[in-house]
Amino acid sequence: MTVFGRRVIAAVRRIPPGRVATYGDIAGLAGQRRAARAVGNIMRRCADPGTPCHRVIGAGGTLGGYGGNLQLKRAL
Repeated sequence: MTVFGRRVIAAVRRIPPGRVATYGDIAGLAGQRRAARAVGNIMRRCADPGTPCHRVIGAGGTLGGYGGNLQLKRAL
């Protein structure tokens, strides 16, 4: 995994339960504020159960992604 990818995973792990962050927020925290799409790609490939990928949402509040299971993402 790249340095940016490790920063993204670390930022996502810091999202507290009950809170969310946008892909752009995570990109900024990882040092590349314009890399929201790259964050989405990293989230798509992340299979670590300790990383709360479900807490990352789109800029407009849309859920997006999560393996196509939006009902599960909403429930989590």
